Amino acid sequence: MVFDRLREDIQAIFSKDPAARSTVEVLFCYPGLHALWIHRRAHWLWSHGLKFWGRLVSHINRFLTGIEIHPGATIGRRVVIDHGMGIVIGETAEVGDDVLIYMGVVLGGTALENVKRHPSIEAGVTLGSGAIVLGPIIIGKGAKVGAGSVVVRSVPPGATVVGVPGRIAGLDRGMEEEIAGEVLPDPVLRVASRLLERQNQFEERLRLIEQAQPAPASPSVQKELIWELQIRDALREVIDPEVGLDIIDLGLVKAVRVKGTSVEIDLVLACSGCPLSDHLSEQVKLKALGVNGIEHVTVNVLNEPWRRDGAKKRENTGPG
Repeated sequence: MVFDRLREDIQAIFSKDPAARSTVEVLFCYPGLHALWIHRRAHWLWSHGLKFWGRLVSHINRFLTGIEIHPGATIGRRVVIDHGMGIVIGETAEVGDDVLIYMGVVLGGTALENVKRHPSIEAGVTLGSGAIVLGPIIIGKGAKVGAGSVVVRSVPPGATVVGVPGRIAGLDRGMEEEIAGEVLPDPVLRVASRLLERQNQFEERLRLIEQAQPAPASPSVQKELIWELQIRDALREVIDPEVGLDIIDLGLVKAVRVKGTSVEIDLVLACSGCPLSDHLSEQVKLKALGVNGIEHVTVNVLNEPWRRDGAKKRENTGPG
């Protein structure tokens, strides 16, 4: 049984690392493999109540390999740690089968209480160099986390996540078929979609004005329309620090409604609890108040979930 597991570990390295040339080389020159073998001993000690000895073996493991795996962490089968230096895996982390982990990856916690506070990595996931995954979230089966990404919310199966904070860049073919051909738009498509949506809103508003007022629009309505255009121009100075583009071109401003000297702005973000929410809201408010004549600004932050979540929501609220 033990030798079967060892053989399985070695074969997993051959399947995922083209640099592996021989069994002898893998046995003696792969610290990631050594770290996993030592961790199994540490985890056995920890699971049998020998907490100190488990921590001691884990500490020795870190000294020998440069890889820190808490003895309480659960590691699946055929996991491959490539290079491995600087990897940190926390106490309540769970790593599924066939996961590939590159150097500098951190599976960290976000709570001080003794609860589940580290991520769960499902089978077949790839974690790129320097990726940081924080909190009791789930990285879905077959997902890929790009190098240097910081992930703080759960990732659907088959997704590719990049950036700080992590955002979905695409889905694998199987996931695209699962959600009936819907894919996440690239930035250009998103901007085009927002522009068309905004055009439709303007056309609808003009239609209502024409129906309500056969005569030319009153001076107050004309003034509100001018203010709306001025506010949108002012909001072009608000830059999303993640991508370096203004929030108008990114399509983050869904609506601007002016009534008298008050304005209400709908701001769309890509995730619930976005860390930039407060910053962007404050910048939007300051820019809108800078338009001459505007006295009160309300910013509504609308959470627009990743497309997969939205697809499920539409399925659940469909006819029947």
